[in-house]
Order: sequence, then structure tokens, then C-alpha cells
Amino acid sequence: MTPEQLLAPPALPTLRAAVAGLPAYVPGRRSAGADIAALASNESHYEPLPAATAAVVEAAGTMNRYPDSAAVELRERLARHVGVTAGEIAVGPGSVGVLQQIITGLCDAGDEVVFAWRSFEAYPILVELAGARPVRIPLDEAEGHDLDAMAAAVTDRTKVILLCTPNNPTGVPISHERVEAFLETVPSSVLVVIDEAYVEYADAGSGPDSLALYRRFPNVCILRTFSKAYGLAGLRVGYAVAAPAIAEGLRRTALPFAVSALAQKAAIASLDAGEEMEARISLVRQERARMAAELEAQGWKMQPSQGNFLWIRADEHLQARLVDAFDGAGILVRAYQGDGVRITVVDPASNDRVLRLLAAHAA
Repeated sequence: MTPEQLLAPPALPTLRAAVAGLPAYVPGRRSAGADIAALASNESHYEPLPAATAAVVEAAGTMNRYPDSAAVELRERLARHVGVTAGEIAVGPGSVGVLQQIITGLCDAGDEVVFAWRSFEAYPILVELAGARPVRIPLDEAEGHDLDAMAAAVTDRTKVILLCTPNNPTGVPISHERVEAFLETVPSSVLVVIDEAYVEYADAGSGPDSLALYRRFPNVCILRTFSKAYGLAGLRVGYAVAAPAIAEGLRRTALPFAVSALAQKAAIASLDAGEEMEARISLVRQERARMAAELEAQGWKMQPSQGNFLWIRADEHLQARLVDAFDGAGILVRAYQGDGVRITVVDPASNDRVLRLLAAHAA
């Protein structure tokens, strides 16, 4: 060994190329300031439902024990909620955790996952982490999914297609008729995931009847979460509805004990408090409609959002100007480089601050 080799630092283990090249997931910005309106993360601005809080307090006394890794009680309650069997339910740490189980369970290196872009930014990260290839299909002029282009992108290597409805961050849903026609063209060997993270906020009939589609097309998988309307973002629990063989595979790929006992109990309690949650959702819908109408009157070009957020398409110059203005006003929003700005709909007073600021910057 040469003197240079003796002095050189020891070689360290190297990350996989797929990991080293991954872009970092960018969460919504946070601030503890009392006067800051945190509208960058699409979480519920309401406190957890009282029943969910009570369930967590009760379950906290047993956190020295492992949770039920199979989440039997939660899966049975979810099965009753959506009208399927517990064998068709898989759970995970948020819908993003379940999505990772889906991609891990179905994709080998070099396989393809097709999704609209821009959409949920974790999609390409999870795909690349699995060694698969993300296939991004640009949104159409109405900020929605270009299903014709997505169908044309399917190849022999396509294993999964992701449909985000309402789409994050644009809020645009996909109609039932369009999804149904799309499914008729997709090979039954391709899993079509209907990601409905925001479905509770959507107006009735605005998006697909995913359960009806699932019953007709066994290659459909429905993905939902308790992080948004149910207000459990901090506990991390989501679920999928899929054919029994697929759901079983998702349970096999899950990290053991990934959904805590507290999260399982809180999710069950939240499902049981459906009327109270629906009242909260109704207020968000009302505020969303009020804000959208006023922004359109100001001259902003808006697409009808069915999430708990609004989307303003903006080039880099306008985006920078808006973000600087929002920051200066103590309002945190989510910017997507070169595409636009997403603003979470929250309480009326905070929403009014948004409207006043945008009025000053309208074209």
C-alpha cells in the first residue's frame, strides 16, 4: 500500500444510483408564528374530531405494546364503510405509504408507471426509488388528465397507472364517464390506481364512482387517506381497496407495525363521527366556492377545484411575485416551479387575507 493510500480516507458504502439521484420531497412550509397563515400544506385546518382525540388518549396507555400489524379491526371497519370485504383492504402509513407498497409490489427494475404531470410530487420519487421508470404525461389545457395520451403511453413494460382525482395540485377531477372509457382501453394486466386523497371534498358527481368502477374492472385499485378531510395527517394512516390477491400482496409488502395503534383507533373513531366530519367538509366547500367566485371576478383564470385548495397557473415571473407578496403578508402558500401556486382553503378570515392580496395583484 502506497503512502497516499494509507493517508486517504476509507471508502464508504455508496447509495444506489436511483437513490443518489432522487429529488427531495418538498413538504409545505411551516411557521409557528401566531399571525402566519399556513396555507402551503393540504391538511385540515380543523383540530381532530373530538372522538378521534379521545380514542388517541385512551390508546396512549398501551403504546408500550406493538399495534396490530394486520390492522384487523380497522380493516373490518373500513370494509363496512366502503362496502367491500376486509380481504380487499390494505392499510399503510398514509396513502403515500400504501402507494409505496403498490409500486414495490408490482414493479421490477425497468418497469413503467404512467401518471399525469403535474400531479402529486411523490409519484416520481416512489417510482424511481423502486428502480422503475416514471412516465409523465402533461396535463391538458384544462389542468386535468389527458387520458388519451396516457392510454397511448402504455407499453408492455407498464405495470401501474396513477389517476389523481381531484388532481393535486390543480384540483381538477376526472369524470366517471372518462375514467370508464379509459379503463376499457387499458390492458387488464395493468393496475390502475385511482388516488382519491381529496375525494371527501369533492361535490357529488364531479368525479368517478370509483367503487362501481372497481366492481366492474378488477384491475382498479382505490387509494384513500385519513390525512386530509379526517384531520389525521400527523398520525399517518391510509388505505387501498383492491382485488383480494392484490390487497394481500400489499399487506405483504407493508413495513410491519407501520400504522400505529393510536392511528388505527383514531381512524375508526373518525369513521364513526361521519356527520360531524361532513359538517366541516361542507364549510370548506362553501369557502372554496366563495373564493373561486371572487378570484374569477378579480380576473384570475381558475379551473373548478374539487379539493380543499385552489390553483393559480403562473409562470416563473408571476409565481415569484406572488410568493414574495404572500411571504410579506405572512401567508405561506405552495409554489410549484414554473407551473403555479396552490393555496389551501381554510377559515374565512385567513381566506379573506388571500383574497385581498390577490386583488392587488390581479391582471
